[in-house]
Amino acid sequence: MRLTKLGHSCVRLEKDGATLVIDPGIWSGPGALDGASAVLVTHEHPDHLDADAIGAALTASSELELWSNASVASRFAGFGDRAHQVGHGDTFTAAGFDVHVYGEKHALIHRDIPIIANTGFAVDGQVFHPGDALTEPEDRIPTLLVPVNAPWLKIGEMIDYARAVSPERGFAIHDSLMNENGLNLIGNLLPLAQAPGGGPVTRLEPGTSVEL
Repeated sequence: MRLTKLGHSCVRLEKDGATLVIDPGIWSGPGALDGASAVLVTHEHPDHLDADAIGAALTASSELELWSNASVASRFAGFGDRAHQVGHGDTFTAAGFDVHVYGEKHALIHRDIPIIANTGFAVDGQVFHPGDALTEPEDRIPTLLVPVNAPWLKIGEMIDYARAVSPERGFAIHDSLMNENGLNLIGNLLPLAQAPGGGPVTRLEPGTSVEL
């Protein structure tokens, strides 16, 4: 399986001619959904959900399907059974990828801001995308996508999260709010996120692909 890091929290996974896209948001970059066979959305915030782009892609391709929680899936009810509602503990197959759902809630930003639904996705037992939460999957996942900068996140929490999951490798996501100085700082701190016995956490430039 090939993983390509796009802008912010968006990634493309490719296998056997199929493409699965997770969290195509407004900062994902152009063409995030080009050729997509399936799309997964962790939650409703626009940096993870570009509703116009997803709607256009669903209209353009009758084969494209979407999976997300109820608040997101309901926005695409006009596409009938191609917009699937899923929740914690569910399993399904999307364009040949086996997906396991973990987690229910977005991380707390502030007590005065309501907490919304957040749905993490483990794909083929190989890659876990937590969305905007620090959900620890019940099963060991070799590749963890690690949020590194957000209004709801402290650096120490990011480090402890990656250490707790202790993947074979981690890749930084949720990074579009940082300028060059911030990206350099995060790069210097990411080695601290490696757990004893686990693998390194690194940052891929948008557009970079790795084979898993």
